[in-house]
Amino acid sequence: MPRSAPRPEFRARYLVESSVPADKVAQVIAGEQSSGTFLALPGETEQLKERSRARVTRIDVLPPALEPTLASAFVERHGHNGVFHRAEIEIAFPIENVGANLPTLLATIAGNLFELGEVTALRLLDLELPEDYAAVFPGPAFGIEGTRRLAGVHDRPLIGTIIKPSIGLTPGQTAELVDSLCAAGIDFIKDDELIADPPYAPFDERLRAVMPVLQRHADRLGRMPMYAINISGSVDEMLRRHDAVLAAGGTCVMVSVNWVGFAGVEHLRRHAQLPIHGHRNGWGAFTRHAGLGFSFQAYQKLWRLAGVDHLHVNGIRSKFWESDESVVASARACLSPWAGLRPLMPVFSSGQWAGLAPDLYAALGAVDLMHLAGGGIIGHPDGIAAGMASMREGWEAAVAGIGLGTYAESHPALRRALVHFGNL
Repeated sequence: MPRSAPRPEFRARYLVESSVPADKVAQVIAGEQSSGTFLALPGETEQLKERSRARVTRIDVLPPALEPTLASAFVERHGHNGVFHRAEIEIAFPIENVGANLPTLLATIAGNLFELGEVTALRLLDLELPEDYAAVFPGPAFGIEGTRRLAGVHDRPLIGTIIKPSIGLTPGQTAELVDSLCAAGIDFIKDDELIADPPYAPFDERLRAVMPVLQRHADRLGRMPMYAINISGSVDEMLRRHDAVLAAGGTCVMVSVNWVGFAGVEHLRRHAQLPIHGHRNGWGAFTRHAGLGFSFQAYQKLWRLAGVDHLHVNGIRSKFWESDESVVASARACLSPWAGLRPLMPVFSSGQWAGLAPDLYAALGAVDLMHLAGGGIIGHPDGIAAGMASMREGWEAAVAGIGLGTYAESHPALRRALVHFGNL
């Protein structure tokens, strides 16, 4: 369609499967997500189309399928020729359609297109924004550099853990565990996503119990161990809790991003003076089916726009469904430059221990990460201090290119970890 002048646009790339050919379904999606609908309307003039209609910029046809990935009553009603067409498509949307509105950006690139009857699979693969458009969103305030500065940890991964048991500890018991972890030289501690403000351990009481412990160890260590306290809740609750953490001298807050939502995180980011630790619990519902939802590549870009500083990526050889290759690719996505915004610090967790450091370093080739081990630190047979030492020793060996077995000969904490967790 001819246009009088180039218009500012952003682009989204999708995997799509449909009962109609790829070029047709691409046009259906472009129309549905901009100025068109399933009927020609008198209000959609050529002038309006030129200004507001999305346009298909690329179609890469893939081998078709003989069975639909997802059921569609629409297809059953209208019939098909026995072939389900598959392709990767790219659509350019006018920036003027959205403006500085993250929920509307999501509605545009991931709204009713998932509902279209002709579509039997659809997945958002990637998103590209011009730098001047990305700049209207908050973006990470701290990212990797700011996190390292606050934690006082440089040139190596931040080694951390999760408060365990996840729930059930009183504020006093939580403080006792934090004391033991800080005494062991921990870099980073986070609440579990299951605890925020329960009646048996209210947020304010937990904060009052934990902060004096952190402050005491900060005086001893010369750095404040970073504790990502879970402030998830309503917007008003999150703002109040953030301010309480800041006033108490804390250096990080955590939110369950999928359930707080994009608008909630964006509002918190514009208010916050502390790094936001993004926990992605529930992520599997958005991505586990390969024919539906989001790729992590697109997902992390959206949360980068909203302003999180750290984002979970699972762990290699973890308890979850995801492959190691997918986990490492997710971490690389967080670390990659994009649209002029700060990179995110990837957070590895779930089933992690010292013996995984060499494989993780070899796959990622970077130390700008958090490596969180629950049982790998707290469950070390010689105690928490040995668990923390083993994690650092695992990374020292990895970065130096020394085999774990060789390094363990002169590092007993690592040796015990290899025997206990790795059946050496």
